[in-house]
Amino acid sequence: MPRYKLTIEYDGTPFVGWQRQADALSVQEAIETAIEAFSGEAVRTQTAGRTDAGVHAKAQVAHFDLERDWDPFRVSEALNYHLKPHPIAILDCQLVSEDFEARFSAKARHYRYLILNRRARPALEIHKVWHVAVPLDAAAMHAAAQTILGRHDFTTFRSAQCQANSPLRTLDRLDVRREGDLIIIEASARAFLHHQVRSMTGSLKLVGEGRWPVAGLRAALDAQDRSRCGAMAPSSGLYLMAIDY
Repeated sequence: MPRYKLTIEYDGTPFVGWQRQADALSVQEAIETAIEAFSGEAVRTQTAGRTDAGVHAKAQVAHFDLERDWDPFRVSEALNYHLKPHPIAILDCQLVSEDFEARFSAKARHYRYLILNRRARPALEIHKVWHVAVPLDAAAMHAAAQTILGRHDFTTFRSAQCQANSPLRTLDRLDVRREGDLIIIEASARAFLHHQVRSMTGSLKLVGEGRWPVAGLRAALDAQDRSRCGAMAPSSGLYLMAIDY
């Protein structure tokens, strides 16, 4: 059976997340409905990362199998047609080998978090950023972020509902910079725990406000205690940027 790899962009605002749910529309359901509409086949897609409700993607990756051998360009064109008017776009479709797995073949995942740091609330970027009116010190946030790079037990920054077998993860990148009114946080790792990026971001905000010292982020990590985490950042500012294979 031919296997197809999709690269997908979407606005997560109207969806309950990537994964199918019984009571509301997910990105997965919208894409699988579109696949069936053009191919006549009911399939289940597998994805590199199950984004939560409200989380966006610049380059999510998923794969699926079909009985018929379709031209990848026709697949992408057909999917984009049937996905209207959902805010989902198929950026690329490729034929891949049968052993390709969107999730398990991934070597790294890259996320970006956007904080709009100004007094005025967002008008154009609503549902696309976290609005924080209190001035943030991006340099202090970056310095704190560097203290938790490497392989650690990230229990402090892990959701209570996380299904991962181990809290151990290797954080390869956690950079913070300011561009005008935007605070941009870039995080990279082979894999993340559920809510890890949003949890780390919420704690970094406390450093930026001066409520935590730079060393406070590492102290929270070393505590291996979820109660030591700052309030989790909202989903609206989080973007899945890229998957490396």
